[in-house]
Amino acid sequence: MTQATTLLRQIIDYANRANPYPLYEELRKTPVVHDEDGAYVVSTYWEIQSLLHDPRISSDARNLSAPPSGLTQTEEETALPPSFIKLDPPEHDRLRRMTNHSFGPPHSPRRIHDMRDELGGIVSGLIDDLGDPGRIDLVEQFSYPFPVTMICRLLGVPREDEARFHTWADTLAASLDPMPGEDPTERNRIAHEARTQLGMYLAGLVEERRKNPGDDMLSDLATGNHGPDGTMTTMEVLSTSALLLIAGHETTVNLITNGMLTLLRHPDVLQRLREDPGLAVPVVEELLRYEPPVQLLPNRTTLADIDVAGVTIPKGASLWLVVAAGNRDPQRFTDPDRFDPDRGDIQHLGFGSGIHSCFGAPLARLEAQIALSALARRLDNPRLLEDPPPYRQNAVLRGPRHLNIACDGIRP
Repeated sequence: MTQATTLLRQIIDYANRANPYPLYEELRKTPVVHDEDGAYVVSTYWEIQSLLHDPRISSDARNLSAPPSGLTQTEEETALPPSFIKLDPPEHDRLRRMTNHSFGPPHSPRRIHDMRDELGGIVSGLIDDLGDPGRIDLVEQFSYPFPVTMICRLLGVPREDEARFHTWADTLAASLDPMPGEDPTERNRIAHEARTQLGMYLAGLVEERRKNPGDDMLSDLATGNHGPDGTMTTMEVLSTSALLLIAGHETTVNLITNGMLTLLRHPDVLQRLREDPGLAVPVVEELLRYEPPVQLLPNRTTLADIDVAGVTIPKGASLWLVVAAGNRDPQRFTDPDRFDPDRGDIQHLGFGSGIHSCFGAPLARLEAQIALSALARRLDNPRLLEDPPPYRQNAVLRGPRHLNIACDGIRP
């Protein structure tokens, strides 16, 4: 067991956001690192995979004995109850089943598949509107508006309200950073206010959907009777809707942006994708391994003393799972630092694993596949204007804040 406060803080340090992988390689030398502030950090593939499937690991912060000292996280003490990703069975399972009723199998098996044409239309429109090919900010002009438009349509959020939602989403996504570097009291206040405003906004939408239900997910959450699980309470609907709105686009923004950045750094793969749109499927899977949008899961705790790689992690301890480090573990993947869409085995941790595996993974995969294949086909000679680009502050949701590129033109 190693004391490594400095190394742990380097993972969170903005200075290392552009390339955290040398630090992750150093971390993997000791599969379980005990920080002197109290957190246990796990960075190797098999150990992370095992813990994600271990019923002795909790996602409910109420089971944490004490948060790591000096590593502040934003409180979510608002009128909204915890969303299902922050709960354990059976509450987690009940809410997840009910949410899935209108999203996927067995009740809505074609929901995502049937969105393909609509997704393609949004992508085509955004590329048509990119404007000056000499300078394009892919984040602002494409990677952000695409998934946020889609998740708002899926849930039934009016388009005229998307700008308001953008502000709340940015604030709440930033609050995931486990070490903000700012006054935690003020940061907590800002996040609390944003979450409360989002909750009040959604409450108005829920009331409207109960009076006039449509075919959107919010109507199903607000009015549906889901068999033995019954119906959601109003507070459960609000909490679940807030989760879907935030998580439904934040990871996809980073997946698309990290994806295009990686393709521009690997022009041979970009050319192959341009010629063969079907390559988008393995490209996206390899991106989820190579440059995952979610880098670490800092909000797990132990329900009992657990032995991991010869280290006993005590009950109630704070557990950080660095999934991006696990994705490049040479004990699991051959030549892990090479971007290789032809890799035959890509059982990555990019969407987590176990009962908390990413709820929206099917939609995120399809969005990224359509987006990257369209960009590859329609941008003529795309190139980076700066490398590395500026990154967002967030250490959990890692991705460029801007991705400035240029091309010779936009193909029809």
